[in-house]
Amino acid sequence: MPIIKPISDLRNKSNEISKIANDSNEPIFITKNGEGDLVVMSMNHYSKMQLKLALLSKLSISQKQRAAGETGNTLKQVMSNIRTMINEQK
Repeated sequence: MPIIKPISDLRNKSNEISKIANDSNEPIFITKNGEGDLVVMSMNHYSKMQLKLALLSKLSISQKQRAAGETGNTLKQVMSNIRTMINEQK
């Protein structure tokens, strides 16, 4: 169930809002005059969300490449490339 708080709580109870955001790891929806206005979330939750978006973007690109007929690399090729990169860094 979404967490919804009035904007006055953001001003008057900022410590409580911070605790809720960090403890629940969920966004808090802030209303102004009964209408949705802002979303507040912990930095940890925001960082995780950004990582998920980046992964989804890469997966989307991969799906488009696959649909276009690109075959990509085999696991053996990928592992060989990784080993080469590691050995070059030594």
